[in-house]
Amino acid sequence: MDSSQNTGLGSGGNGMLATPLNDTAAAVDDPKQNLNQVINSTQKTLGLIHQLYLTVSSFNTASQLPLLQRLNGLVTELDNMVELSEKCNIQVPMEVLNLIDDGKNPDEFTRGVINSCITKNQVTKGKTDAFKSLRKHLLEELEQTFPDEVESYREIRAISAAEAKRLAQSQSSLPNGDVKVKSEHQGATPL
Repeated sequence: MDSSQNTGLGSGGNGMLATPLNDTAAAVDDPKQNLNQVINSTQKTLGLIHQLYLTVSSFNTASQLPLLQRLNGLVTELDNMVELSEKCNIQVPMEVLNLIDDGKNPDEFTRGVINSCITKNQVTKGKTDAFKSLRKHLLEELEQTFPDEVESYREIRAISAAEAKRLAQSQSSLPNGDVKVKSEHQGATPL
């Protein structure tokens, strides 16, 4: 299908029709819709490149007009893709692009980030455990030396912990006495 036969529908590049490419669809500010439009445009561009490849590989003087039409269609679609991509705020780490340039799988970057997080989490957990152990040891030593003061300290800590718990419960209760329940989807952003 060349640009003169375009009916306004985006071709997915694989023979499937994609979403209509009209002004109302392009005006939507929904990030997921914008991303889908960019994906559809990318698929259409790949289809146009494939058609262009077929035309060039069997080029003769009679196929000059279809070649020019396909080139114009490709330029138009690339222009459309640029316009659509400006509405998408996607940030790709340079490391991922470097991996792709090196011919490697970008999942290696994700794996590295996750392994780094696990390592940092283990180090932080070790520090937390060390501080808990130090606190326990200090309280034991202080209790032997200053038993009355440690008892007062524990009472103050119990009172403040009860107040903190009461405050947390009051903030999570509804006017009718029901307790707010956090949904699993709260805080998650859709892709």
